[in-house]
Amino acid sequence: MEAEPQSTEQPSDQSSEQPTEGATKPSVGDALLAIEELWPESLAESWDTVGLVVGRPERSAAKILFAVDPTHDVISEALDWGADLVIVHHPLMMKPVNSVAASHFKGNAVHRLIEGGCALATVHTNGDSAVGGVSDVLADAFGLQDVHPLAQSADGLPEEGIGRVGNLSEGTTLGDFAGVVFSILPAVAGGVRVAGDRDAMVRRVAVCGGAGDSLFDQVRESGADVYVTADLRHHPVSEAREAARDGRPYLIDVSHFGSEWLWLTPAATALENVLADQGFTAEIRVSTVNSDPWDFVLTPGTE
Repeated sequence: MEAEPQSTEQPSDQSSEQPTEGATKPSVGDALLAIEELWPESLAESWDTVGLVVGRPERSAAKILFAVDPTHDVISEALDWGADLVIVHHPLMMKPVNSVAASHFKGNAVHRLIEGGCALATVHTNGDSAVGGVSDVLADAFGLQDVHPLAQSADGLPEEGIGRVGNLSEGTTLGDFAGVVFSILPAVAGGVRVAGDRDAMVRRVAVCGGAGDSLFDQVRESGADVYVTADLRHHPVSEAREAARDGRPYLIDVSHFGSEWLWLTPAATALENVLADQGFTAEIRVSTVNSDPWDFVLTPGTE
């Protein structure tokens, strides 16, 4: 497979159609019920924090923004648009805090949302494990077939769980497949890193959106030729390569933000459809903010 050149444009704004005049607008609580239908809290990992973070369930959710991270720029975008609810993948309060004073960035985020009349909800590992979740979207984008979870959810269906593994329709080289991965994900400073023989043939592919170095055992058990995930650290990667059979699984390390950004548009569409089935119409938009934290990278041959 020959990859098309990667776009350098920022993720584009993608909105649902304007709501019909006089249509019933959902409340934050209605949106939360739809979220639970799509991405049940029971699928979240035990250490995770998901659900409503800021806001009143009875308030309107006529305008909903999806984003990866609850950053300052995302909140500014939401408030400038007049959003009633922001749904993010990454929790604002992953680590406990003792204060939400506005002098701290997390407290400032809470204050800005409340003062702007905007609720905040998190769909994190429940959005990873659910059918149609982050890793399912990656698997679909890469053209995988016969897909199943790398680690099945303890409280879910057989097709629910963390990560996915499946097969390409035909084998290709690691270099060409890495080029396809590079072309599909949004442009970020870190690019895509690859561990393995560029000319090696691959067909069975494992994926995990976000940080996936805890799944190396499951990846090996799956028989994957290559594993695509994010935030791969030196020691786990070094050990994985030492333990590899005939060099496999090869590794492709991508942007954490980029691996999860692909999910936003299908997630927005899914939420819009569930709300419509319940008789509600809302404007739903995908954030245009690239919240990857890196700005530039130096590599051999660059100045």
